Amino acid sequence: MKHFSILLMLIVSMTSYAQNQTIKGTVQDRFETPLSEVYVYNINTEKHTHTLENGAFVLAQNSPGDTLIVRLLGFETQKIILKSQDFSSVVLITLNSKIFQLDEMILKQEIDPMSVINKIDIKTNPVNSSQELLRKVPGLFIGQHAGGGKAEQIFLRGFDVDHGTDVAISVDGMPVNMVSHAHGQGYADLHFIIPETIKKVDFGKGPHYANQGNFNTAGYVSFATKEKFDANSIKLEIGDFNTFRTLGLFNLLEASAKEDAILALEYIEGDGPFESPQNFNRINVNAKYTTLLSDNNKISVSASHFTSRWDASGQIPERAVNSGLISRFGAIDDTEGGNTSRTNLNIVHSKFIADRTTLKTNAFYSHYDFELFSNFTFFLNDVVNGDQIKQYEDRSIIGFNSTLNTKYYWRKSEIDVNIGIGLRNDRINDNELSRTLNRKETLENVSLGNVNETNAYGFLEAVFDYGKLKVTPAIRLDYFKNLYEDALQTTFETKSSAKAIASPKLKVSYDLKDNLNIFLKSGIGFHSNDTRVVVAKNDNSVLPKAYGVDLGLSWKPFPSLFMNTTAWYLGLEQEFVYVGDEGIVDLSGETKRLGVDLSARYQINDWLFFDSDVTYTHARSIEAQNNQDYIPLAPKLTAAGGIRIDNLKNFSGGVQYRYLGDRAANEDNSIVAKGYTVIDTNINYTLKNIILGVAIENLLNTEWNETQFATESRLNNEPEPVEEIHFTPGTPFFIKGSITYNF
Repeated sequence: MKHFSILLMLIVSMTSYAQNQTIKGTVQDRFETPLSEVYVYNINTEKHTHTLENGAFVLAQNSPGDTLIVRLLGFETQKIILKSQDFSSVVLITLNSKIFQLDEMILKQEIDPMSVINKIDIKTNPVNSSQELLRKVPGLFIGQHAGGGKAEQIFLRGFDVDHGTDVAISVDGMPVNMVSHAHGQGYADLHFIIPETIKKVDFGKGPHYANQGNFNTAGYVSFATKEKFDANSIKLEIGDFNTFRTLGLFNLLEASAKEDAILALEYIEGDGPFESPQNFNRINVNAKYTTLLSDNNKISVSASHFTSRWDASGQIPERAVNSGLISRFGAIDDTEGGNTSRTNLNIVHSKFIADRTTLKTNAFYSHYDFELFSNFTFFLNDVVNGDQIKQYEDRSIIGFNSTLNTKYYWRKSEIDVNIGIGLRNDRINDNELSRTLNRKETLENVSLGNVNETNAYGFLEAVFDYGKLKVTPAIRLDYFKNLYEDALQTTFETKSSAKAIASPKLKVSYDLKDNLNIFLKSGIGFHSNDTRVVVAKNDNSVLPKAYGVDLGLSWKPFPSLFMNTTAWYLGLEQEFVYVGDEGIVDLSGETKRLGVDLSARYQINDWLFFDSDVTYTHARSIEAQNNQDYIPLAPKLTAAGGIRIDNLKNFSGGVQYRYLGDRAANEDNSIVAKGYTVIDTNINYTLKNIILGVAIENLLNTEWNETQFATESRLNNEPEPVEEIHFTPGTPFFIKGSITYNF
């Protein structure tokens, strides 16, 4: 009996061991490129995991004979029957690419369904302008108002974000937003990016993300660039208004299995539809080298440089057009314009420390120059020389980000832990606002000084995966040190301030069904204020908080239709805003925004896609009186979408629309910024290794205003100033053709 008991225990032990063995594997495509976010599922145990960035995965509780499902949208699904020898080696799995099928998407198997949908949008509706990449975020609108070289104005979730005050933007972990910028806090110029080099657009709305810090209130956008191109290519574009663009994409190490090197070159010029030509041109050079140092180490080094110059007609008053003084494309002061450049160096190191632990670090350096001439009020302040201003700065940025990710099992649940630290330092020499004449003569220095700003941070996030239920608590800590030397003071003095802020977050996600997920996101975020404001105020309100809550669902009511619906709230504390155009501090009170976001993607068949995004927002100032509480330029109703064809008998293309409704331009809504609807279209034909394309912007030649402001100004010889809409006209009917040669 004793021997029988021992034998029984041994059998049970061996059976238990067999059912709890761990399987290790790597998933790649046919080019031996590792595939991340691949879903690996054991049918027998119902355990699952996703591959890491290097394509590796580890899955517990398996036994010989179990069936693994390995799937990634855009690739053929594989079924693997586990054998005994698979547990003593690393299983290599190769997936073959195929036509994307939305009906194969299972929401509970995706890490981020909206990110997957975004990949479809990029593939079926490519862009050829760096700032247009931002339009890949559902509900985000952009507008240009001072020539092609200035960063575009951004609108998201009821925010007039200006040029980036409430949207955090990064590229490969390198920040784009500029703190204490000469033109405005958070200024985000993406023109150093060549759109064809972008591999992925990651985004999130609201202040709910622990790995996002400064400026992440309305949301964030994070771009990742390619390590290699599908083919070498040369592209030429020619269009109306003397538009010319040439592009070169080159793989430099095509024969190497463990190394990749790419080079991208871009040159653009154009005059725009304006009576005074913009004389715009930009040169972009991007290079990237990636190598596998070992099976567990990868390093990527990228360098880029861009330089741009332009003239501009600026924002013009409605009365000047209505009276016939100028046309819609005329100018009151056509001496506006500027020049800018940015040089970047970014090193990214990924180390796979253990089966479930990775460490990713990037270190970056940027040198940035900016000079902008503007005239918003014409002769309001100076009836003789006019109100032209110059904004200038010379900036260096250095910093790093490091994130440790580890996964482990605890009480039958998987826990995914992220720990991050980082540092950023901005040194800005000659941060200047001056009154000038004809872009040559300096009449007065309004402000001039040197800024030194440091931001250090750390965060901790844990994802508790209970199968259908995921709970993600997180905490983030940010510390700021601000220094300012005022060059206009007769005696030397360095003004300083130091502040810290804690930002807790909580996300909950539950899968009601395989294709129905509900989620709740909540968190506190912030955006910093200009150093010149911080050292002047030096109190607790210089890091105003944003409180956000999202409640929504992602679902597929039937296989070929994906929908996302979110109701949200976002409240902001009192802010001190530095107005770069005036060199003053503008006080704004507490605000609240409530809204609904709707997104839909429908794949009609293999080659026909439909997309639509609609947002509604109610934005108000809390402290103002009724009927005086409108937030100027806050979007109320927006919509964008279209229909696309992809690879239909060598044709691809589509029709896209975007709609921005009427909105208040001032606090009492007595001045209204008029809305617009614009329709664009394009078509491409592939003939072996040549692609011919035609694109038309504003197909119906709609008369629309791209940007609008309620501004008080005075024209030459006007006795009194007038406050009314000042606008930059939107592009009229614009056609361009392109030819691409792939080799």
